[in-house]
Amino acid sequence: MIGNGTLREACTTLAAFVLRLAPVTVLAGCITLAKPPDTDELAKNVLPDGAPPPSQWTAGDAAGTVEAGWLATFADPELDALVQEAIQHNADLQAAAARVEQAAGYVAAVGGPRYPKVDLLGRGGSGLGDNTGLEGGLLSVSWELDVWGRVRYQVRGAKATYGASASDFEYARQSLAALVAKSWFLATEATLQRGVASDAVDSAAKLLDLAQERLRVGAGNELDVTTARLNLETYQDSLRQLDLSRVQALRSLELLVGRYPAAALAAPPQLGVLPPVAPAGLPSELLERRPDLLAAEQRVAAAFNLAREAKAARLPRFSLTASVSDLSSEFFVLKNRNNPVWSIGGTVFAPLFSGGTLRAQSEIRTAEQKEAMAHYVTTALKAFGDVENALSSEFALADREQILTAAVSDAARALQLAETRYRVGSGDLRQVEQQQLAYESARMNLLRVQSERRVQRVNLHLALGGGFAA
Repeated sequence: MIGNGTLREACTTLAAFVLRLAPVTVLAGCITLAKPPDTDELAKNVLPDGAPPPSQWTAGDAAGTVEAGWLATFADPELDALVQEAIQHNADLQAAAARVEQAAGYVAAVGGPRYPKVDLLGRGGSGLGDNTGLEGGLLSVSWELDVWGRVRYQVRGAKATYGASASDFEYARQSLAALVAKSWFLATEATLQRGVASDAVDSAAKLLDLAQERLRVGAGNELDVTTARLNLETYQDSLRQLDLSRVQALRSLELLVGRYPAAALAAPPQLGVLPPVAPAGLPSELLERRPDLLAAEQRVAAAFNLAREAKAARLPRFSLTASVSDLSSEFFVLKNRNNPVWSIGGTVFAPLFSGGTLRAQSEIRTAEQKEAMAHYVTTALKAFGDVENALSSEFALADREQILTAAVSDAARALQLAETRYRVGSGDLRQVEQQQLAYESARMNLLRVQSERRVQRVNLHLALGGGFAA
């Protein structure tokens, strides 16, 4: 059997052997690995003619450097708190974080073959199950020489996959913050629209009272009363629909932040301050900043390395082995030898015929690389489109808000004049109802545009990939 002294001697000898093999391993690792395409090379594939992205956005001039911390520009502490709550409790984001941990584990797992594999087998006791009485120990070391870079390509592919998962997680964080902010604005809009509908119900009720009073004194008719009552019922139905929309908006927001959907969250009484338009930077900079584009680039790198790993798997493998053993038996006389027994050798494994499996795997990896490249192009074009659409919406909505603000003022004045004419008997009820509908519709449209401006501002920040936290 191997005693403590013998075991220490064996380990020391094997350690010296490993050190002697280090230059061989270093030499085997000197083969330069091919590099995956970088951002500049990938950018040439985004546009059909290989031209670089334009020097500015076509939707408008938004020069400047993209900065992080867009959430703070809305100056809303309640919104800040909701975003932080969502980051801590949202289950989808926690799942994305778990995928990052999995990818980190894969990096460690595939990196194992870069180092020597050491195994220890010990056997002892009496009455052994196989009736051989064999006891002793075996210490072995094996080390694959990564001559063609197969293992290193595999490790680089795992690291690139980890980088993609990390970028996916960051984009998920940004998307969650943006979704909470947009849901917050939409819940506020629903609350304000309910207020507009409530005002419309009150106005319709007063108009019904006026029609009934005119009928009582002989200045009106039954048609006006019936029409006014129908108008009131229509606005009451709209108010009930907006009540439901408000509750559903609050529940959606509560689900995002990880709360029970009880619609207990209180939306603010008015829309927050709209910050200035953020600088959009240059289109070419977007490729180096936006997390989902970085993730797509890392997936191209992962597919590239795995394709090279599959090609290297078709070449011979070289391994070095060493072992020391000390075995004895109570029942059988083993061959005369000096204990412990040492052995040093090497192994060559060459895949001569596998029925086309290795070639097929290499072709599959190559096709996966093409797929990753196409996915990158799709993601890049979508990112450009997101920014252009957000900028276009910003300018269009700003113009619409000015127009609708004037429309609300004019509609309010027209309604006031129509009501006055109806009270003095120089106008009819139908004209009042038309002006009331126009006024409430203009108020609703203005609220919708004001809320949409804030939503599109969030979309612009998300499209630019600047980050919500300072």
